[in-house]
Amino acid sequence: MRLSRFPHQTGTPLGSQGAPSGMAGFMLIEVLVALAVVAVALAAIGSVIATTVRGARSLDVHLMLVETARMVTTALPDRNALKPGNFSGELAGHNWRVDVLPFVFTGLDPRLPTPWVPETVIVRVQSPSGPILQVNTVRLRRREGQ
Repeated sequence: MRLSRFPHQTGTPLGSQGAPSGMAGFMLIEVLVALAVVAVALAAIGSVIATTVRGARSLDVHLMLVETARMVTTALPDRNALKPGNFSGELAGHNWRVDVLPFVFTGLDPRLPTPWVPETVIVRVQSPSGPILQVNTVRLRRREGQ
């Protein structure tokens, strides 16, 4: 009688891989579960990448709006030549409009003799894809006759 080296082995027939015949390979359900886990992980990675791309595009559009508004503001006429009214144009595919309006402030007495007249300057820029940036500022213009 030959004693087995491992007492828990009972002499079951071995399959072609060296494992007991009932334990060979993966079960179909295990493969499907593994594929489902991989699919969920890939979907999550794809979602993160899509969000990052959308964020980068949005940031690029905003940066172009800010740069265009800066260029329009820099190209405004000298403070003495800037008269109330509006004018518009296009720059690098972006439509822009400048409105020069009287500055309205309730705490300011318009009868006070000052050498300066404040004016509200509104620069509005719209990108080709639709987003709009509006910059409101105040410029001082020398009062006429002074």
